[in-house]
Amino acid sequence: MDMTVPEKLAALRAAMEEKGVDGVYVPSADPHMSEYLPGHWRGRAWLSGFTGSAGTLCVTKEKAALWTDGRYFIQAGRQLAGSGIELMRMAQPGVPTVEQWLAETLPQGGVLAADGLCVSAAMVKTLRGAFEEKGICLRDEDFLTPLWTEDRPPVPATPAWMLTKDQAGLSVREKLAAVREKLAAQKAGAMLVTRLDSVAWLLNLRASDIAYNPFALAYCLVEENTARLFINAARVPEDVQAALKAQGVELCSYEQARSALAAMEGPVTVLYEPAGTSWAMLRALEENPAVTLQEGEEPVQALKGVKNETEIARMKQAHRKDGAAMVRFEIELRRRLAAGESWTEMEASDYLLGLRRAQEENLGASFETIAAYGPNAAMMHYAPTPQACAAIEPHGFLLVDSGGQYRDGTTDITRTYALGALTEEEREDYTLVLKCHIAAARAVFKEGSAGQNIDILARETLWRRGLDYRCGTGHGVGFVGGVHEGPQSLSGRGTAPFVPGMTITDEPGIYEEGKLGIRIENELLCVPVCETEYGKFYGFEPFTYCPIDTRPLVLSLMEEEELRWLNDYHAMVRAELEAFLTPEENAWLAEACAPVKK
Repeated sequence: MDMTVPEKLAALRAAMEEKGVDGVYVPSADPHMSEYLPGHWRGRAWLSGFTGSAGTLCVTKEKAALWTDGRYFIQAGRQLAGSGIELMRMAQPGVPTVEQWLAETLPQGGVLAADGLCVSAAMVKTLRGAFEEKGICLRDEDFLTPLWTEDRPPVPATPAWMLTKDQAGLSVREKLAAVREKLAAQKAGAMLVTRLDSVAWLLNLRASDIAYNPFALAYCLVEENTARLFINAARVPEDVQAALKAQGVELCSYEQARSALAAMEGPVTVLYEPAGTSWAMLRALEENPAVTLQEGEEPVQALKGVKNETEIARMKQAHRKDGAAMVRFEIELRRRLAAGESWTEMEASDYLLGLRRAQEENLGASFETIAAYGPNAAMMHYAPTPQACAAIEPHGFLLVDSGGQYRDGTTDITRTYALGALTEEEREDYTLVLKCHIAAARAVFKEGSAGQNIDILARETLWRRGLDYRCGTGHGVGFVGGVHEGPQSLSGRGTAPFVPGMTITDEPGIYEEGKLGIRIENELLCVPVCETEYGKFYGFEPFTYCPIDTRPLVLSLMEEEELRWLNDYHAMVRAELEAFLTPEENAWLAEACAPVKK
């Protein structure tokens, strides 16, 4: 029989008492500091009952609290009800940070336990700084594994496969050389690549260890003349092993990574990124007298954030296939509405997944589809389940945020569909969101501009009305990779300058609890615009090919240049999708993309 959340917390507190621990820190993390976790490491969700992708749980002898961001306030409030866990709404007035709360709640000279493999070196440094005054110490101990025994998923080991140089644009040897060049520039001779998306890009290696993410559970130790891949070799086919060895990569078992760091010969300077390196791996390096540690940026993230010409061409091809699936989805949605047929959020989600799977080289979805009707769309990361989903009715909005994984790219797209009668407020909100979207898409900016500069352009239309959205405007998207990728982002915290070849989503929105959620999302490619005596100027090119619903628009709120952008975009969508659709589908698309005029 499944334990309740209060029963799990009671069992944890009993173990804490037995081992002399005053608190336990449970992040949303695996040994690779992944955003999306293999089921084996979803301990925070198992212990708390809150299933969102982002959150930190802290349990002391008498209190328990969970921190999450604005995307999940509504969901977390519902899922934590009656659990005995207090919801901490991050970045809201009066809400303490995790480290502030722990420093205040734990006793003088107390002990906080955390699993060293699943807490980042950066967070350990933050906690130690907060704990100094009260003499609170950290202990590396895994409290979850002894408790979570019955239904814990195994460590994943799906079959690994490789992209060829023709598919990836660069060989593994060329990518390793680029990383070594970056290390040398930082006066380092080695680094452990810990992030799964970085390992995937660096070695052109893919698998299915995490739902929606084509990654293999692995580390890669890059040194001046060698590269070692730490992975469960049983899941790597012989031809892939041979291909890696031919590119200068030696295979070792996954479990050997920590001992390999402890045994590195030197003297050698090892670069590490605190946010992506676990406390356990950092300690292995710290305890090796041959190693000099150097904190710095992880170079693979920046390298893979700028797409090469092959990656760009293949991503555009993936978006054409994805756009064809989205067109067929909307055709079916409109057909059902016209015929008065019933359709639930879950049925719509499943139908769209089937359309994607029918596309050539599709690997499934790139994240759990958000098909949200009416008020459900106010929850930014709502996802229907067979047990809990709304019927789609012929009024209001249906928001569908979805994406596909293909062997030639990763997609992320949101469309909000008008289903029938709309209120004036709904029409105005939709128009404002599109205006925000276009403002970012049309941006021209000088070399050196970062996401925090451009984010303001997207929000300004809403800010003028005292409105905002509690999330970033956009994120990078990987190449046959993660749907969220850095270092670039469109947000107030985005400090990485945009350069041509970077991709970013453009997805402003309006969310009103109990009423509606509206979001319109395309992916954009950073491209050069011009170079003058004042410097280089960049802009964006949309490469999501799917019509934007024009039914709800309040044209009096739209500027002529906004309508020109929209009409030009729709002309491009028609041209890009024509070869992927039947004559009947193209006829429907022509109507959906018809020019809009005041």
